Formats: sequence, structure tokens, C-alpha cells
Amino acid sequence: MAATDLESRIATPPRDATRAAGGWTGILVALALFAAVVALVGSFSRSGAVASRIANPNVKGAPRPLEPLFGFHHWILLHQIGTVFMMITLTTVVVVGWRRKPGNPVLLMVIVMTLLIWQDPIMNWAPYAVYNPQLRHWPETWGLMSLSPTVEPFIVIGYATFYMAPFFPGVWLLRRIQARRPVESFVWRHPLITLSVLILAIGVVFDACLEIFLVRTQLYIYSQVIPFGSYAPGKWYQFPLIWETVLVTTVMIPAGVLLYRDDTGKAQAEKLAHRVRGFRGRPVLGAFVVMFMVINVAYFFAYGGGYAVIKWTKTATSVACPWPFPEAKVYDPNGFYAKKGASEPYSPGIWAGWPSAQSGRPDVNAASSGPCKVASG
Repeated sequence: MAATDLESRIATPPRDATRAAGGWTGILVALALFAAVVALVGSFSRSGAVASRIANPNVKGAPRPLEPLFGFHHWILLHQIGTVFMMITLTTVVVVGWRRKPGNPVLLMVIVMTLLIWQDPIMNWAPYAVYNPQLRHWPETWGLMSLSPTVEPFIVIGYATFYMAPFFPGVWLLRRIQARRPVESFVWRHPLITLSVLILAIGVVFDACLEIFLVRTQLYIYSQVIPFGSYAPGKWYQFPLIWETVLVTTVMIPAGVLLYRDDTGKAQAEKLAHRVRGFRGRPVLGAFVVMFMVINVAYFFAYGGGYAVIKWTKTATSVACPWPFPEAKVYDPNGFYAKKGASEPYSPGIWAGWPSAQSGRPDVNAASSGPCKVASG
């Protein structure tokens, strides 16, 4: 009996060892799939202003009339390398976490936020977010991707780390505040409102610091902003400070609220999904669908809708001067760049007609002088 028992133990690996082996296998498979996707995407990706839709035929190469942050000219390379490492790390975390806690709401939200990138071309069009053409990007003429003023880069795949970041310090602060307050206080009776306020405050500061840094490194610019409430209006690194930082939290706040666990141990997304009879036997699918619907609606109608109103009212009159990406046509759907002296050629973009509440780009002749005029030679 003893010999047989010993032989069976030798023949059958311990359960922990089996799980560990399976975990590493899952990680390796996930990373292999990630590498395959990267290779597939890389096979048709491009860099630079290639398509005639945005390319300036009068410029060769990618000269820059302005110095990026600290005069360092390799920010774009660092950003792209950093994105690859970030996605490898994120993929590993999701795979390991899923094996330990399948259906964990945080992991579901990572997936949802990553899938949110399908709306990114629209959300580049709405706030005049113009990306550096030297980034690796989708072909400029591809359907939805062509809505971006210049290019739709691959770097936006890291959405999850941006939109979810304020939740973690927010919920930590909420727990700390609750621990010091009586249970009948506001923070206990209205934890979701309190959490929303905390995420709003953290999100505004976080977004302002991050985006101003990214703009200064010439990853992208906001080509047109409302002068009031904007940082450095009229400069090439202008940033719609109060507009962008507040609107972006309309996605961060719903994400944080959906992830909040109450005293039942259930996330709000799980509780909402349970109200739908068809999801009661599929809690993970239900939570995922709730997250996907809420986040996409918030992004489209709150964030995108806010900027659409700005676009329709033509209040974003301050242009980023001088145009920092001369290898691409000046994105000028409203003719404001021409009025400030920017030289041709201009690009009206794909949605310069009725989606922008106009009949097309106005026929505006370039001013002979102005803040956007760049001396030739």
C-alpha cells in the first residue's frame, strides 16, 4: 500500500505544480498571440504622411519647425516602445489574473477599455486631436480610421491604463475617509457620489499633467481649442485644459462606479447585470455587456457629444501655431488656420460637411501674415 501510494504521488504532480505549469502555459500562449497580432498589424502599418489625403507634396521627410520637450527628438520612439512593453505587461496581468479569479470585474474593465479604441478616430475628429504622422498607424484611407485629422496610431491601444488609473487611488481614498467617519455620514450613505467626486478631482489633475507632457513631446496636438480655459492658447502646444480634463472624466467616473464593490462584495456592474433575467445564469457575460454598453455610451455621448457642441458652435477659434507637422497638410476644416497666415495646402478632413454643422470648408484665402506664418527658407 505504501509503495503504491508513493508511486502514485510520483506519477501525479502536486496540484500547485500543475496550476503553475498551466499558468505559465497560458501566459506564453497569450504572449504568442499578442506577438502574432503585432506582426499582423505591422505587416500593413505605415509611418509618415503617405496618402494624398493628408500628405503635403511640397515637403520631403519630416522636418520640425519647433523643438520638442527638452530638445529631445526621440520621444516618438520612446512612446511606441513603451506602449509595446506596457501591453505585454497588461496582457500578462490579465492572463494571470483571469486564471486566479475568472471574471474579475477589473479584468473585464481592462478588456472593455481596450475595445473602446474603435471610437478613437471619432474622438480625434471631435476635439481636433491631430497625431504626429511619424507614429506607426493604420492606412490613412481605411474607413473609420480616415476620420482622424491626420493618422490613427496604434499607440492608443493603451486606453485601459489611462481611463482606469484614477479609480484605484479614488477607491483607496474613499476607504480611508470612510474609516474616519461614522456610518451615518455622507461618505457611507452615498459612496458612489463620493467616489465620483474623488475620481473627478484625481482625473482632472492626472489628465492635465499627462496630456500636457504628451503634447509637448509632439505625440499629438490640439489644433483648435476654445481660448478661454485653455493652457497656452495660440501656441503649438496649446491644451483645452478645463474642457478636456473635465470631459475625459465622463468616462473615468462610470468606469470607477461600475467597479465599486459594496458590502455584498459585488461590483456595481455585476449587480446591474443581475437585474437582467437573461444574465442571471451568465454573470461574467452580463457584467461585461453592462460595462461595454455604459462605457461606450458615456464616451460617445458625454465626451464626444461635448466636443461636438464645441465643433458645431465654432468656438474653438485658437489654432496651434505654427503647424508642427509640415509633412502633412494643415488640418483646417473651418478656415481658421488660413486666416492666421498658415500656408497651403490645407486638409478639410473627412467630416467637414454636415457633421461639423457646415456645408464644407469655407473658401478662405491665406492671410499674408499672421501668427501661423512660417518664414520660407
